[in-house]
Amino acid sequence: MVARVTLELALRKEFDYAIPAEFVGRVEVGTRVKVPFGHRQVLGVVTALADDSAHANLKAITRVIGTQSLVTPKVLALARWISDYYCCPVETALKSVLPDSVRKEEEGWRERLHVHALPPPAEFPKLTQRQETIWRIIEEWRELPLQELLRLGETTGETVRKLEDKGLVRIAPKVDERDPYAKEQIVATQPLPLNARQSEALAKIIAATDRPAQNDGPGGGVPAPAFLLHGVTSSGKTEVYLQAIAHVLEQGRGAIVLVPEIALTPQTVERFKARFSSGPQQTLVAVLHSHLSSGERHDEWHKIRQGRAKIVIGARSAIFAPVDPLGLIIVDEEHEHSYKQEEAPRYHARDVAVVRGQREGAVVVLGSATPSLESYHNTKRGKYMLLEMPDRATEMKLPVVRVVDMRQEQLRRKGPPPIFSEPLKEAITQRLERGEQTMLFLNRRGYSTSLQCEKCGFVAGCPNCSVSLTFHRAAQRLMCHICGHEERVPTKCPQPQCGNPAIRFSGVGTERVEDTLAKLFPKARVQRMDSDTLKRKDDFRRILTDFRMGKTDILVGTQMIAKGLHFPNVTLVGIIYADMALHIPDFRAGERTFQLLTQVSGRAGRGDIEGEVFVQSFTPFHPAIQYARRHDFLGFYDQEIEFREQLRYPPFARVALLTLKGRNEEKVKFTADHIRRWLDGHLAGWTDLVIAGPAPAPLARAESFFRYQLMLRARQMSRLSSELTKLQIGVALPEDITLTVDVDPVSLA
Repeated sequence: MVARVTLELALRKEFDYAIPAEFVGRVEVGTRVKVPFGHRQVLGVVTALADDSAHANLKAITRVIGTQSLVTPKVLALARWISDYYCCPVETALKSVLPDSVRKEEEGWRERLHVHALPPPAEFPKLTQRQETIWRIIEEWRELPLQELLRLGETTGETVRKLEDKGLVRIAPKVDERDPYAKEQIVATQPLPLNARQSEALAKIIAATDRPAQNDGPGGGVPAPAFLLHGVTSSGKTEVYLQAIAHVLEQGRGAIVLVPEIALTPQTVERFKARFSSGPQQTLVAVLHSHLSSGERHDEWHKIRQGRAKIVIGARSAIFAPVDPLGLIIVDEEHEHSYKQEEAPRYHARDVAVVRGQREGAVVVLGSATPSLESYHNTKRGKYMLLEMPDRATEMKLPVVRVVDMRQEQLRRKGPPPIFSEPLKEAITQRLERGEQTMLFLNRRGYSTSLQCEKCGFVAGCPNCSVSLTFHRAAQRLMCHICGHEERVPTKCPQPQCGNPAIRFSGVGTERVEDTLAKLFPKARVQRMDSDTLKRKDDFRRILTDFRMGKTDILVGTQMIAKGLHFPNVTLVGIIYADMALHIPDFRAGERTFQLLTQVSGRAGRGDIEGEVFVQSFTPFHPAIQYARRHDFLGFYDQEIEFREQLRYPPFARVALLTLKGRNEEKVKFTADHIRRWLDGHLAGWTDLVIAGPAPAPLARAESFFRYQLMLRARQMSRLSSELTKLQIGVALPEDITLTVDVDPVSLA
């Protein structure tokens, strides 16, 4: 027997190895193995089996890792599709499929000594008072970790060993699973009653899951419907998800629930664990995301592979979870850009979810209050089925949104623009007096966004990137949010010919908002939540728990507070600077702004009191802001889709972004011109292809690398991906120049 192995080296090639007699029966597709390669031993994955090979004198597999194959044939086929579509080696795709903690040569289970109670002998031995106390604890628990027993009994290991000598207990090592939510107290919940729109959506999803059994071969089952669930904020989408999953579990199948990384809050996980912690559909709920330790990620993944956890909740990489058989995939907040991987393989988890669902015959539900234009356009084309929930589940109205023209506020004060408009200050005061809570959103951390000299025009910039440095007051440092460069704050203008001592900070970040609130409302309890305040693993949970329990009056934060949070006592949301995303050179700028404003606004008025939202803007009449003010997704879609069609942007074309970078700008530009000539020559006959560039990237220099880009737009990406892979393999680049290919990019920076 011969095993075809993909090594953990990006060689874009598979290698044949002989299967020794002692490994026959243990090696199958998806098995992790160790094999000789040159003068070293390399890890890899078996991607195919054959009776013989075209090559003679095959080397043999050295070691089989683990007792179970780690990559299912279905997920392996998905990795191959990712390799082809996103222009990356299959080895790179497989690294995304298997977490680092699972790919290690040695299995990463943690063992701890456990104490087990044994049946007492016929003649019970005589015990000291201390031993009697410890025995009663063991008898009550029947089994517990030794360290836990020592803590509970306030004793030493010697006392427990004496109980073992008397034949009352057994002390033995046991695998101790690391559960990131083990300390949470889960209270079981029952399904909630649904309104008419929720019931209608659930019925259609269930009908799709009830279709005849699918072909579960690795290449593809019968494609199941992909639904787009368009429901306003607080319309009860999660309850529909929960009841749909319960139905899938009844069929003996599992489910994957994708949520944006930042929405992985205790609220989300607890709600799913509470629903499926007991009852006929009881199952473990596994959680996969980047905030887990390596050991926790290892144990959660194996719970899924062993079939003990039928439900997986996680960020984008959870789409590769080895749930088998798979019945349902839910992508919540499907419009979120965090579903896009920014390094190879540059896959989009939402699109991979659709492909996996089609291949495995699983129903896919994409949910959002502000769907991406691509997904909504797919409903117009009949590719997706549209489910709509236009009302809040609690029958509460959507919040009243008031747009404040900050140009008028600035004129009124005759000075620099204020952080808080008078209407917003008054609204915060009212909430504090009534004991209600406020959320303030600004998608920019730090204290001030730039340090500049009004006399000579100097702006403190990063030496490595084409951006200004941000002032962080607590650290008393200027920092670059691109490369992490830091430097001290100068006391005067650094320009030798100037030296002006009156340099000043300008712009606003969340740190400054927090500081200003302390001065305006000294009695208010204020918390800030951004990447500067989340230093420890449990900071995210702690801050949100304090806010939920009413220990915080005002929560200030970046986009991590914009979605996925449910706090009934929040009646006011303030958006400090609504224009921020409008001014970046990206065709999705308007869409991003509309989505963000709508999502943030949706945090208000989720309880018994109607919510109110203040949107502070210097361009108050921009369509994205006005449509968001009216909660009018369809109006925004109709206008935006016309602009996209005229310029042949997605969803009317697919985009591939080629980025070249190097430390010598002239060499980068020369290489980019060479790439353009190659494209013009090899793709000359394409009638539906538009090539733009090369040109400096919007972020022209990052981490000391100069960056040039070419943008390609075509109707069919699969064919273009094949050509771009040929480009990567066939065109030799200078040693100090790198080329990245980003298929379906979400950011053009």
